[in-house]
Amino acid sequence: MKKIILTLTLMTIFAYAKLNTIVSIVPQQTFLKAIGGDKINITLMVKAGNSPHTYEPKPSDMIKIHNANIYFTIGVEFEKVWLSKFQNQNTNMNIIDTSKGVKRLNISHKHQDNHKQSQDPHIWTSPANVKIIASNIYNALVKYDPTNKNYYKHNLDNFLTHIDNTNNKIKDILKDTKLTKFMVFHPSWGYFANEYNLIQFPIELEGKQPKPKELINIINQARKQKIKVIFVSPEFSHKLALTIANELKIKVKKVSPLNPNWSKNLIDLAKAID
Repeated sequence: MKKIILTLTLMTIFAYAKLNTIVSIVPQQTFLKAIGGDKINITLMVKAGNSPHTYEPKPSDMIKIHNANIYFTIGVEFEKVWLSKFQNQNTNMNIIDTSKGVKRLNISHKHQDNHKQSQDPHIWTSPANVKIIASNIYNALVKYDPTNKNYYKHNLDNFLTHIDNTNNKIKDILKDTKLTKFMVFHPSWGYFANEYNLIQFPIELEGKQPKPKELINIINQARKQKIKVIFVSPEFSHKLALTIANELKIKVKKVSPLNPNWSKNLIDLAKAID
């Protein structure tokens, strides 16, 4: 009898146990929460105000890694250095690539003398990509927690509808815009631009500010292309952007690709471009 009671108790605990999940950046936390709801625990690696390009985990983060069931990656820079270390810390932790199925874009730096290109990691700035990310999250949650499949599916359907509504609002905002190019300090919006037939015009290259000759070229191109605004991220210094804006007599607006309210953030970006 005692064995039966113990077995039933363990089954009950297991049934109500939450998956311990980890994400790299704030937008992932938003997506995962939308689908996983109250069935999961979420730990965020790169806290608000920090940059995933330079982030290094703290000892408290490593403790969370030790207890995690799933780590959801997205392809940001710090993962390249730390993901293998996380896996060594917890060999039972499952690694799920939420970017699987997303077509990666290169960042073009045509104003640079060497015309260097680099890959853009900011895949979540495109609603179409967010739908892929959401589906990858759902599939992983169902795989490791099949008991709550219907719950996750309901949440996924609601979230996909929310993504479609966001996309439709952005399209409506941009449908009559005459501006197809916008300037950014850090090239974070390539996927957004690609989805809505726009072109982002980046100032920096891989965290490096342009040389004087390149800066003159940037200003001349921006003036020729009638750039009206420069978008800067709070995670990066924007002194140079202010200098360029003063020279061109245009606005500087702060907008972070790491904003937790990804939907409103993209809609506000569209409004600023329009």
